[in-house]
Amino acid sequence: MNFKEIINQNKNSVKNIIKLFTKEENEDLEQEVFIKVLKNSDKYEERGNLKAWINTVAKNVSKDYLKSAKYKNEVLADEENETIFVNVKDYKPNPELKLVQKERQKRILKAINELKPKFKDVIIYTEIYGYSYEDTAKKLNCPTGTIKSRIYNAKKELAEKLQDLL
Repeated sequence: MNFKEIINQNKNSVKNIIKLFTKEENEDLEQEVFIKVLKNSDKYEERGNLKAWINTVAKNVSKDYLKSAKYKNEVLADEENETIFVNVKDYKPNPELKLVQKERQKRILKAINELKPKFKDVIIYTEIYGYSYEDTAKKLNCPTGTIKSRIYNAKKELAEKLQDLL
């Protein structure tokens, strides 16, 4: 498998992981993930799952970004040589926001768990783990068209259950 195929097969899951950790889309981090994958490909052992290894790299890159972002401040000097800090982000969410996010996650997970098993499986593989439709079809031993149909129906059911969150 060439590197372009690896990128194409894993870019959605990498993008989702980065967005999950950083709460923003960041193409620079996506590139950094694939550069690290390329540079460290000799360290990957064929015994494991390549997708899982790439996802771990994406998680680590995201965590490193968040750690360093706390200390990265753009500093500008005005005419009087006074230092001004701009774009300083506070990465500590306030307790109220944390509580709201936790409750939202609980409701979403509860709604996913209430789905029929065949719908629950496709949502977990495609939306949470970031598998492609083809990979999910292989995992669940059914045609890709069936996976697409189940995803559609599962999302429709989730939208009805979680309408107030949308």
